[in-house]
Amino acid sequence: MRKDIEEKIERSTTRIFKAVFPNTTNHYDTLFGGTALQLMDEVSFICATRFSRKKVVTVSTDKIDFGKPIPQGTLVELIAKVTHVGSTSCAVNVDIFMEKMYEEGRELAVSGTFTYVAIDDHKRPTPII
Repeated sequence: MRKDIEEKIERSTTRIFKAVFPNTTNHYDTLFGGTALQLMDEVSFICATRFSRKKVVTVSTDKIDFGKPIPQGTLVELIAKVTHVGSTSCAVNVDIFMEKMYEEGRELAVSGTFTYVAIDDHKRPTPII
């Protein structure tokens, strides 16, 4: 990969922290899957926009793995990073790490990939970089 693209990827890596409150959990008192997907789409959108500095839209998600339930009362960190760059699109990997509020350590809970396409003012695909 070209050095300038690698540098853009590093600069666009995006992190968001959230606390898992009762209004975001399901009947098992764990983070609702739909809420996790919403947060992942948001952080990956921010990452793709920071990478391209263009209008982008989500065109697909790929294999979201819910590896561990995320209990109410934990902290989560979402990390989004561009993993592939095409002519009009980019793929963004998102990992959600969870950690207990009052203990050290964290573990990977959810991961997935989101694909974005850059669009022009007429909503047609345009070069992403």
